[in-house]
Amino acid sequence: MLRSAAAIVAAAVVLPAPALAAQAFAVTPAPARLTPQKGALRLGAGDAVWIAPGDAEARLAAQWLVDTIAVTRGVRLVVKEGAATAATGGVVLTRGGPEGEGYTLDVSSHRAEIRAKDRAGLFYGAVSLWQLAAPSRGGAPLRVQAVRIDDAPRFAWRGLMLDTARHYRSPQVIKRIIDGMASLKLNTLHWHLTDDQGWRLEIKKYPKLTEHGAWRQPAGAAGLTTSGQAVRYGGVYTQDQAREIVAYAAARNITVVPEIEMPGHAQAAISSYPALGTRPAAEKVMADWGVYPDIFNVDDATFAFLEDVLDEVMAIFPSPYIHVGGDEALKTQWEASPAIQAKIKALGLPDEHALQSYFIQRIEKHLNAKGRRLIGWDEILEGGLAPNATVMSWRGLEGAVAAAKQGHDTVLAPGPVLYFDHRQSTSPDEPPGRGKLSTLKTVYTFDAEPSELTPEQHKHVLGVEATLFSEHIRTDERAVTMLFPRLAALAENAWTPRQDQSWDRFVDRLPATLGRLSDLDLVHDSVPFEPQAAFATPGETIGVQLDTGLQIGQVRYTTDGGEPTPVSPAYKAPLALKPGVELKARTFLDQYPLGRTRAWAVTPETALTRRSQQLARCTENLLLNLEDDGANAMGERGTFMLDILNPCWIWKNVDLTNGARLTVTVGQLPFNFQLGNKLDPLPVRPASRPEGELEVRFGCKGPRLATVPLTEAARNSALTELQVDVPGRGVGDLCFTFASRAIEPMWALYSVRIAPNATR
Repeated sequence: MLRSAAAIVAAAVVLPAPALAAQAFAVTPAPARLTPQKGALRLGAGDAVWIAPGDAEARLAAQWLVDTIAVTRGVRLVVKEGAATAATGGVVLTRGGPEGEGYTLDVSSHRAEIRAKDRAGLFYGAVSLWQLAAPSRGGAPLRVQAVRIDDAPRFAWRGLMLDTARHYRSPQVIKRIIDGMASLKLNTLHWHLTDDQGWRLEIKKYPKLTEHGAWRQPAGAAGLTTSGQAVRYGGVYTQDQAREIVAYAAARNITVVPEIEMPGHAQAAISSYPALGTRPAAEKVMADWGVYPDIFNVDDATFAFLEDVLDEVMAIFPSPYIHVGGDEALKTQWEASPAIQAKIKALGLPDEHALQSYFIQRIEKHLNAKGRRLIGWDEILEGGLAPNATVMSWRGLEGAVAAAKQGHDTVLAPGPVLYFDHRQSTSPDEPPGRGKLSTLKTVYTFDAEPSELTPEQHKHVLGVEATLFSEHIRTDERAVTMLFPRLAALAENAWTPRQDQSWDRFVDRLPATLGRLSDLDLVHDSVPFEPQAAFATPGETIGVQLDTGLQIGQVRYTTDGGEPTPVSPAYKAPLALKPGVELKARTFLDQYPLGRTRAWAVTPETALTRRSQQLARCTENLLLNLEDDGANAMGERGTFMLDILNPCWIWKNVDLTNGARLTVTVGQLPFNFQLGNKLDPLPVRPASRPEGELEVRFGCKGPRLATVPLTEAARNSALTELQVDVPGRGVGDLCFTFASRAIEPMWALYSVRIAPNATR
């Protein structure tokens, strides 16, 4: 629900907190109001954090503060119980003041006092105090600038959806992510526990869900060991592990909302218990990404199964909300089933969409009877919304608007802007993921107040949520990298009053924000801050243009082999460098380095090489940044940017006056994509050889310049270099496609290099 932060502050003339953020008050998300005071508080080892006797909730906040300061600042405070007086120093947590998640923090040279009526406010006051505490040097006392903060969140729901069904995430990394969320005052972890590709949560009454449904064989080369044996891939969370994560989150004021997908996205469950399906499912859990047609039937026995599952889920998760998915439930099996059609007729329903509404409403009645509320993706609107349902809107904001206009609560989670499996920049160095952009700035500036809604309807907007679907996020560390620092932008969007949000001031606080993430062992994606180089056609000199995706800070560079520093030359215009120079560049925000140093050998070869991410695509229907199918299953692999419905790349405006020799690096991928009801979505280009060919054309509809067999590449699941000679044609576009006799494997272009002596 939209909150008015003004209601919690006194009618005093104070500076908005963001205006001071770049000074001593780098609190993220920026508080509603921040008033600087004179002096500073020093906190040393053994100083007390005082709580009222017997206040267990205050103890949780105090202990978090003590532990976090000890780990990240090197000073060990102690929690003490007792009645605080005017003479009490140190830190004091006091009941009273703002309700809900609101708090007041008063820091003087004598003590820091956190006042809040509820547990959440005490915790968030502790978070702000931790952020204000300057790092200690060698165990010296901490210094906290005197300040008064009056604060409360803009939205009640500030969330992250973590998909552990496609790729299992270790409990340890989930806890680290929770630490990061807590440090940014996010309060909802939406845990996606089941999907077509895996069922992760132990259900004692139905053990096959995890004995069978939690495991699959990965597609392609990664699915086989070096000896040719099938790889068993997956993982399970026992109920005890899940309870431990729930408790860990609760101690940090984070509610864990479990998601059990229904009626679609159910292949793993139906494979485990075939009687649940509308038609027989594959015997094994499948490894394709996308949407399988498998869907639960509507027999009473299936509802009994789902109610049993939900009862065990509710015994683990005390969340007031239970997420039931409801998205992308293909109706083809229902349409083809005589039993389902008879059920639709018997219920007096008009179609399969109405049957899904019946399905969701029946589940909602069970949840409501247990004192819980149902939440689902925006498809639950189709066929009629369940009476008490909350809608999570992912297909833009249309679902949220429709729900709010019907008087239902809603959470905004639209893709691609809040889908954190999308790229954070256009750099070839970004990890695998979806191909559209969700940058730090687009997340920060996302407008969470749909203009179509009246002020009264806006009250139904509970808040916002980022999602991390994990089809293309294979490892724990990549998951962390995809989340941070974008979660900081989401947090400020969701917490700080809209009128006080400022991208520039948020950027000014980035050094402190990133430093705290590092303190919590959360490695953020540094690539969007780092310089990217674009090279001009080589001559006596080679032109180099440096840019950063986010346009943050100042790029500084060297050409003598030295490391760039804050006083190195500032990049202001394209450089003209002699071949053979080593160019190094790094981004600085004031004195603080953002990202790593990048280095390039300024040579004709470098200038005339492009990665797939740097080439244009002929179409962008379903754009993905995918890994090669190398045998190094858990290690680093090359990445390809491609439209999987039409793999085709363009290098524009190439001078082919005298022809050229191209070195084209290619790789292969399993076509493991379920795309609705499409069985053969790729426009396969006929090939003359069984293995297929690489085709190079002068313009995508122009004449073919060269055809190279893929015989050698077909024997190599990793990357293969192919040599291609093309004749002279003048200046035009080079278009790269593949011809093959089947969609499997899917061929992809990794890079192209033009031989320097062919461009004169």
